[in-house]
Amino acid sequence: MSRQQQESQGVVLTGYHSNAELLPKIGPRAPVSCPPVQVHEPAMPRTGHYTVQQNQNTHLADESGPSATEGGTKTSTTDPPSLLTPSAASSPRSQPSFSPKPGSSPRHSPSPKSSPRPRTPCLRSNSQDSLDELEMDDYWKEVENITSSGGGAGRGDAGGEGEVPEEEQQKTPEEGEQEEAWLTEAGLARLFDDSLAADQDQEEDSAVFLSTLTRSQAAAVERRVTTLQQTLLRRRNRQHVPDVRDIFRPPEKHEEPIELKGESENGQKDITSAETETELNVEVAFSEQALTYRDNHQRAKVTASPNSPDDKLPNFKLLRDKTGQTRIGDLSPLDMKKVRRLVLVESTALFDTAGIDLKADKAVKVKTKESGLFGVPLATLLEQDHRRAPGTKVPLILQRLINHIEEEGLDTEGLLRIPGAATRVKLLCQEFETSFYDGTFPWQQLKQHDAASLLKLFIRELPLPLLTVEYLNAFFAVNKFPTKKQQLQALNLLILLLPEANRDTLKALVEFFHRVIDHQDKNKMTLNNVSVVMAPNIFMFKGFRSKVTEQQEFSMATSIAHIVRLLIRYQNLLWTIPKFIMTQVRQQNMESNRKQYKERAVRKLLKKMTTDKPPEKAVPEESSQGFIRVQAPQFNKVSMAVQLTGELQAADVLTRFLSQDSSVAVEQEELCLYEIGGNIKERCLDGETYMKDLFELNPTAEWVIKAVHR
Repeated sequence: MSRQQQESQGVVLTGYHSNAELLPKIGPRAPVSCPPVQVHEPAMPRTGHYTVQQNQNTHLADESGPSATEGGTKTSTTDPPSLLTPSAASSPRSQPSFSPKPGSSPRHSPSPKSSPRPRTPCLRSNSQDSLDELEMDDYWKEVENITSSGGGAGRGDAGGEGEVPEEEQQKTPEEGEQEEAWLTEAGLARLFDDSLAADQDQEEDSAVFLSTLTRSQAAAVERRVTTLQQTLLRRRNRQHVPDVRDIFRPPEKHEEPIELKGESENGQKDITSAETETELNVEVAFSEQALTYRDNHQRAKVTASPNSPDDKLPNFKLLRDKTGQTRIGDLSPLDMKKVRRLVLVESTALFDTAGIDLKADKAVKVKTKESGLFGVPLATLLEQDHRRAPGTKVPLILQRLINHIEEEGLDTEGLLRIPGAATRVKLLCQEFETSFYDGTFPWQQLKQHDAASLLKLFIRELPLPLLTVEYLNAFFAVNKFPTKKQQLQALNLLILLLPEANRDTLKALVEFFHRVIDHQDKNKMTLNNVSVVMAPNIFMFKGFRSKVTEQQEFSMATSIAHIVRLLIRYQNLLWTIPKFIMTQVRQQNMESNRKQYKERAVRKLLKKMTTDKPPEKAVPEESSQGFIRVQAPQFNKVSMAVQLTGELQAADVLTRFLSQDSSVAVEQEELCLYEIGGNIKERCLDGETYMKDLFELNPTAEWVIKAVHR
């Protein structure tokens, strides 16, 4: 019986009882350089049962679905998702109504008023749509393996025996500190710091940035500025703080907003454009779509049915964009900097619109190893790897473990679920530390389950969470969005906010998980099975269990498994840059180009150097006749003219180039046609980009073929 069915019948889950207490106890681990590992006890069957009790509060849900507390007070979904607060990361309809004993796991909280419920045989579900009770059994088994092996400190524990206590990884910001940090990260520090007003470049940059914001994005900025102003006035009675009404004053009549062809205000197309439930509209800001959804549902007073299949994963697809899809890594660093600022504001606006109040923690320095493989920060690992393999984006140890598992074959039953033998994995870990970089590690002796255990150990032992301290709470809060589409949109933005090393490492992992799932007929590891096993390894960073209550841990289980499901299922959509963000980047570049031209014109007048040169880059004559000139400076055929037609795509240009230059010794997949200049700095084009449509969007761009290493 699912949790939703239990709620509708007036019952709640009170605890899970397993045979973990019958397993042999694991003695204190020796103080070795490698972190502890999971323990594999194949002889004992994995059995257990959940207990239930009658729920007296059968009127838990209102229109928005908040849960009720013991006193009948409703808990709003806007509670901050901090790990240190009782409302953390729990979905409104997934709050458990029990109080386990302190020091115990939520799986082992017997209720004196309840009797064991007979369990059906543990059959693996072939469904890719829902997380059922039997699959969540794998989650708790994984948590037990992590905890019993000493890999994660228990609730209230500071660490394993013989370990030096670590400094806190996260710190709750003081009043106003969060807003100040947010505005600074968005490049808008001048809005609260008068000392920066004299910086003309900074002021113009902020003005250009603000001019491209949508209604919801501007509201998010204004809300932070207002909150910070009030805090600063209370704190030190500051007098010369810019007034919000001056910052966000409406444009004067003579000011004309910049618009790209075919776009409306702020580059956004009409929200009412036709789209189906499974189509993702990336041309309109996600926060604007969420605002429309909220207004429509408030007027219609739509309520979610408790028995609705809201855990299904639709086959989402992006609305077709003829100017091409932009993937992470396709843009120049300068444009990616603009993307990140815009995404920070847009993600905040999206959470604001949904009524989700985020109290982000800030990372503080922790004691970490300065070398090695396990328990080393990602940045340190990549720095080590760059000395051996320049350009490495994912740690070599992780790449090699994934390759080894795949070379051994992905048909092994229980891959990722069945842990390796504890003593063997511990010895392998020590051997990795001493012989991996020397190339003397005996890979042929490494068993598949041991390699999978080492991979999970590597993720867990990162000194800081893979999803970062700053954004971990936001990932938890994704489940609070009312629709799967909005959850996906929020994840898309959060992934864009991750540091490059974290984002690339996460991508390598979810791609590997997807390949494992492709062999589910043999290895019995479906999307749900992989998600519930990997969720605690990705989310349960060091000291996690000591920071949350048992109620929180229990309610988080299904939520974080669901997030991992989304990451794996929709990875091809999540690692892309939405078109509305790209439109705003182009608008900023156009405005910057216009200001630069005005400055050049003034300098020429002052120096009396006016000439007959064109005031701005002219459209080449070939382009005006329906042709573009494609450059290829890295190859023998330096350039070629290409006629623009309605069906010509970027892939066709590459095919034509290779057919005309037989000396090129690279495959087409290793080449990319770049859009350079105009309203973009540099962009590697998607093969399905329609060149005529893109040319109309950016007529002064240059087109260059270059080799690319993906």
